[in-house]
Amino acid sequence: MSNDSKLREDICRFGRSLFERGLTPGSSGNISVKLEDGGWLVTPTNASLGFLDPARLSRLDPSGRLVSGDAPTKEVPLHTALYETRGAARAIVHLHSTHSVALSMLPEIDPRAALPPMTAYYLMKCGATALVPYYRPGDPAVADAIKGLAGKYSSVLLANHGPVVAGDTLEAAVFATEELEETAKLYLLLRGLNPRHLSPEQVKDLVKVFGLTLPEHAHGG
Repeated sequence: MSNDSKLREDICRFGRSLFERGLTPGSSGNISVKLEDGGWLVTPTNASLGFLDPARLSRLDPSGRLVSGDAPTKEVPLHTALYETRGAARAIVHLHSTHSVALSMLPEIDPRAALPPMTAYYLMKCGATALVPYYRPGDPAVADAIKGLAGKYSSVLLANHGPVVAGDTLEAAVFATEELEETAKLYLLLRGLNPRHLSPEQVKDLVKVFGLTLPEHAHGG
């Protein structure tokens, strides 16, 4: 199987897994993977992640033009901005997962660290999560908001919309998106109960042992 064929199969396999577990309903959500020639594969517009056809995925050239497959998701500007600012990113997952969307609507959320340091795995897989204001889906202005983060965040919450997460592989991006959703769920379960979060010392230990890079101001940094 060629690398292109394998990536197509992987996108469909992970998409189906996310859909079947209720992490992105209907035709919501999109996935992209960067290719070696600088172009990328991305899920088509109005396609359910649960029923993707490998042969119909949108193949874009490095300038974002459609080369083959169905018309791409309208969220291409969102993906483009994250790839441009996160040099190491090879894949991006955007979902409408319930708890992450709920988190993005709460008034107390810090845009520089949408979640406190609740678990080690949240920090290890997501780092810190930025919150950007609401934009209409597909609005090119969301690209400017992402660019304004200057590549410091691999996980971002779009207010009243959902998470967008970059990874150095498709698997890493999917797992980080799932970790973000689980942490958002924990936050909502514990909201108002004054839970213990990881201390600054515990965060520093994780940063040191696992070589994490957290944006300034995140988690007391």
